This record gives sequence, structure tokens and C-alpha cells, in this order.
Amino acid sequence: WLTEHMFIMGVHGPQQRVTYFTGAFPSLCGKTSTAMMEGETIIGDDIAYLRRKGEEIRTVNVEKGMFGIIQGINSEDDPIIWEVLHQTGEIIFSNVLITKEGGCHWIGKDGETPSEGINHSGKWYPGKKDEAGKEIPPSHPNARFTLDLKLLGNLDPHIDSPEGVVVGGIIYGGRDSDTCVPVEESFNWEHGVITKGASLESETTAATLGKEGVRKWNPMSNLDFLSIPIGKYIESNLKFGASLKNPPPIFSVNYFLKDSEGDFLNQKTDKAIWLRWMELRSHREVEAIKTPTGYIPQYKDLKRLFKEVLSKDYPKESYNKQFIIRTPESLAKIERIKEVYKNVADVPEVVFSVLEEQRERLLAARKKQGDYILPEQL
Repeated sequence: WLTEHMFIMGVHGPQQRVTYFTGAFPSLCGKTSTAMMEGETIIGDDIAYLRRKGEEIRTVNVEKGMFGIIQGINSEDDPIIWEVLHQTGEIIFSNVLITKEGGCHWIGKDGETPSEGINHSGKWYPGKKDEAGKEIPPSHPNARFTLDLKLLGNLDPHIDSPEGVVVGGIIYGGRDSDTCVPVEESFNWEHGVITKGASLESETTAATLGKEGVRKWNPMSNLDFLSIPIGKYIESNLKFGASLKNPPPIFSVNYFLKDSEGDFLNQKTDKAIWLRWMELRSHREVEAIKTPTGYIPQYKDLKRLFKEVLSKDYPKESYNKQFIIRTPESLAKIERIKEVYKNVADVPEVVFSVLEEQRERLLAARKKQGDYILPEQL
């Protein structure tokens, strides 16, 4: 068994095929919005129990509800959650702004910000500041909603299946402004556990304690919930899939890449395309480009998916900006992760060897093609 801080969702592929993915993301990195992607189905957004049964990995959600960050939820980007939050049902709102009419408001909600209300700071009004002189937003950045999963219109029919569902792929995602590409597949189970899961980092946000924008290591997005030593936990993950002939592929996603001007290179809806590509890759129905850090999509496949799924064009320029291999940043990440694990007890030696192999591949690529390598150069 593995008990993971993961969503479980069904991604709908060709010919009405449904492939199930689990995914681990630190706070405010797109976990719930991914699990609630329009056109897909959800089994859970927080906890996944994974179990080997024969040559399969199966997973179940043991929770009844959903507990998500409400900041930024609006009718355009999150239509399913938006609809549920505005219908009759048992819903708990925490740390939002209570308006004088008895409604609630949060950062990023549709419409104008109310002129007054009550929030975590007491009576609130626009421009109110805290003791440090910092302006207090209408709702706390870590404001949440809690609801019964049965209220969701995209609930997967197998949510209560006692056998669980077969895991077709595992996703790790963090908030990363300058290093990782939007979606990438690992070379194999071992490589995925170590370079995607055990190396997961995320830039801190207002939903976490401390200063914003600090890159923090969070293996499998499970660091705060581990009941066993980190080294033992990573060893358990490695062993879990090692005995399978064909373990599910492991992917990484990053929705937060920025350009030199500080603007995001991805739109919120783009994650629908990364999901569909991962679904196709899990069945080996599209080819991929091998890079020093994993497999990335071919432009032709993403161009087709953008047109089919989102009915929009996907310029080659956007592809190159998103999927260029950033060797200096990737090498710096490896050094950060290696330094972390030097101070962790009982880390399997393979962690260091796999990271070193990746470092050597990056160095070789940089020597041949420079610091920044376009996919077409590979």
C-alpha cells in the first residue's frame, strides 16, 4: 500500500476510453482545478490509497468531501466548482468575506469587490491595513470551501467501487517559474519517483506560512503528512512499482512558467491539453521527444489537441517558449535536491545516482547545444 496526498481523476480519451490518474501538488499549484477539469471526471481531490493487485496498481478515495482553496475560483475558469458553490447544499466557507447582505466574497470571484464586510481581520473595508501596514485583502489567501463530493456534476461513476480504479498514470506538479516544462514523462518508474516525486519543489504562496516566492522542497507533496522517515518513504515508493512489469508512467506538470517579463507562458485552460497528452502517452498512442530530463510532447500532437479540445490555435512560438530545455536552471535544481538529501537519513543510494545521471545528461547536452535547447534540436 501507499497512502498519498493525491487526487484521483478520470481523463477521457478516444472512443469513450477513461484513463485514471493520481496527482500530487502542493497548495495553490493547481491540484483541485486539475481534478475538476471540465470534460473529465473526479473520484477525489486530496487522498489516494494505492494498492498493487497482480500487475496493476489500483486506487481508492476514502474521503467523502472536497476541501479546496477558493481564491481565484470564477465562472469562466472553474465552471463546475462555481456552479456547486452557488447551488443549494451543505457547503462550508472559511476565511472568506461575509458581506452585509449575508453572502460571501473571495479574491478572484466574479463581480465587484464589496465595499464592506467581515473577514478574518474583523470589520473590513477596501484599503484596510494590518499592523505592518500591509493591505488586507477581502478574503484570506488561504480561504477554503468544503463540500460533499456527491454535489459535483462531474463525479466519476466508479467513486464507490470497492475494487478501486486502475491507475494509468501518476502526476507530480509544483509552482515553478523558470525551470520545468509544462508536461514531461519520466524515463521509467525509478526515474519518475526520484526526479519527479522525490525532487518536487514549489515556490511558496500566500497559502503557506512564511515568505512568498521561496522555493521549497516537498517530496511527493507529502512532507507534512509523513509518519515514517523520508528515506524510508522514498524507498517504499521505489519498491512499490519496481516489481511490476509495466508500472504506470510518471509525469510532471508545471502551470506556472513565466517569460522574461514575468508573464505566465500557460493559460489556465492549457492544463486540459497536458492531461489529454498524458492520457495518450499512457497508452503509447503518440510519440515523444527524448530530452535529458524526460520525454516531452511533439509539436504536431499538441497543435492537434489544442484545436480538438479547446478549438484554438497553438503557435510554434508558444511551444518553443514553453518546452525549451533550460539547462542552467535544471542543473541548479539538481544541486539543490542533492544538497537536501545529504542531510536526510537512510536515503537510498539510487537517489544520488539517478540525479547524477541526469546531471551528466544535461552537461553533455549543454556542451553540444548550449544553455537553452529547443525541442527541434534534440
